[in-house]
Amino acid sequence: MKKMIIASTSTVYGSGYLEYLLPVLRVHFKDVKKILFIPYARPGGISYDEYTAIAKKGFSNIFIDVIGLHEFKNPVEAILNADGIFVGGGNTFELVNRLYKNNVLKALKGKIEEGAPYLGTSAGSNICGVSMMNTNDMPIVYPPSFKTMACIPFNINAHYLDPIKGSTHMGETRETRIKEYHVFNDTAVLGLREGSWLEVLADKIYLRGNHTARLFQQNKKPIEIESGVEVVV
Repeated sequence: MKKMIIASTSTVYGSGYLEYLLPVLRVHFKDVKKILFIPYARPGGISYDEYTAIAKKGFSNIFIDVIGLHEFKNPVEAILNADGIFVGGGNTFELVNRLYKNNVLKALKGKIEEGAPYLGTSAGSNICGVSMMNTNDMPIVYPPSFKTMACIPFNINAHYLDPIKGSTHMGETRETRIKEYHVFNDTAVLGLREGSWLEVLADKIYLRGNHTARLFQQNKKPIEIESGVEVVV
């Protein structure tokens, strides 16, 4: 049975790393003593060791240890033996590229489907969808494929932003970009606002947090989904 937390962000304004999620994570990882962290997304280009140290400090607040996947000689074996998994944010292109290069994407998906508790934030949430094609990140590398784990039957647009009333910005909105995507693709897209997350229990997906989420489907008007409601596409 899948047990996943798919969060738009690791950090909300005014709080520390993972702080807003800690009450949820304490329950989500209640039977886990050590989490396997996948640092491949490297936010700001930091090293795997630096990123793992950040995750380790965040989880120390709920007395759970963290070890980085890069510390293992055999990353596939490390995933298969993990009790719980966290994939952090950063650049989704580099994350997906490295998951393919190290041949761990299939193992990661299988481990999640077996029921290992999973946390993804930002880029780590993008890979839970059918593809990474709705990421906001720059294509700094070219992964072998844009296909990701398809643990949920739609794509995530993390850090979804609404147009700011009165703004003089003349560029495209997130909604505009997603509409462009749906000219050529029929996979639904969920705009996940900051401070919101999805809770996946088996085949049920629920929106959590203080905000609504915006669901985009090809040839349909976008709809707002209330927190606490099951997401169905």
